[in-house]
Amino acid sequence: MDDINVLHHRCLLNLRRRVRDIGDGRPAQERYMRLQKDGDTLSYQGNSEEVGCYVAGRPLSKGNCYFEVTIVDTGVRGTIGVGLVPKFYRLDHQPGWLPYSVAYHADNGKLYNGTGIGKQFGPKCARGDRMGCGIHSENIEAGITTVFFTKNGKEVGSVEVPVSAEGLFPAVGMHSMGEEVKVDLQAEWFLEEDDSMMMVDSHEDDWGRLYDVRVNGTDYPKNRHPGWSRGSVAYHADDGKIFHGSGVGDAFGPRCFKGDIMGCGIMFPRDYILDGEGDTDDWDRLDIRPGHASVQNVLYLNDEAEEEEGEDGEEAGEQEQEGRKVTVFFTRNGKLMGRREMVVPPGGLYPTVGMLSSGEKVKVDLHPLSG
Repeated sequence: MDDINVLHHRCLLNLRRRVRDIGDGRPAQERYMRLQKDGDTLSYQGNSEEVGCYVAGRPLSKGNCYFEVTIVDTGVRGTIGVGLVPKFYRLDHQPGWLPYSVAYHADNGKLYNGTGIGKQFGPKCARGDRMGCGIHSENIEAGITTVFFTKNGKEVGSVEVPVSAEGLFPAVGMHSMGEEVKVDLQAEWFLEEDDSMMMVDSHEDDWGRLYDVRVNGTDYPKNRHPGWSRGSVAYHADDGKIFHGSGVGDAFGPRCFKGDIMGCGIMFPRDYILDGEGDTDDWDRLDIRPGHASVQNVLYLNDEAEEEEGEDGEEAGEQEQEGRKVTVFFTRNGKLMGRREMVVPPGGLYPTVGMLSSGEKVKVDLHPLSG
């Protein structure tokens, strides 16, 4: 009987030891190749021709939904990738290169989402920067979750990715000599309340007092970046592309960063059609039409009688459209980046700023000095 009690006691001790080992926060069955691991420090040990990759032992979860990597040294090329991968991800590939993986790469600021071809995503990262990755856990059981990335505690952007039954595991990839990082699998990140809203550091009442503005027209969709919808045009800072009535941008100018000044203006041709041109008294007598919620520039108000007269003739319509063409130009730090000709849409064109990730903040000057 004593022997049975001793055996039972040993079994209980072994069970408690296993539970303690699992719950103490230490990685379980972590995997890595061509990397040296010393505590929480990872360093590249390959020949710069082959990728080294680390995969944590546990996936992100509701209770642990974020991790961070601090760049100690960028080495020769700074080819450090931080992201999430399936449990049995191949260790000779950067995270994000293979299906069902996603990663933010330090050397080029690109996002790799299941492919070896990255897309422009955020700023590059260098020595001392903290690259973070997390999931919005509220929808993880649905088989898809939103993965977000941060730089130095500020969100860079997010993307939706599928989630396997085993979950998504923190991963770090390296690809050149001298690269070294510190990994914090227990990092915490809190979205500040103010960071969840667009912040415009300017006199907000100026937006309601634009030159020559009257109430009328149709609102631009609040969930669309300027340039994405028809009748709009915009120069985007993250990729330097111009978007003109489409969600697909064209190469246009350089990317813009903190401290850069982005400008936009309109050049009107000499033959531009102004309703009531030459009769300055009419400007103060324009009606404010009820039943519409947005603003309209009086420069572009159509005279209804003229519209009715021109309905029967296509040539008259074409001439009117030609007479309403303007050239929109964009600047960066006071230098012209380029122009785009477009027809002024009904309701006119308005200064617009769009943002898509937390922490973005700009100052708006509606009356800058120019010329």
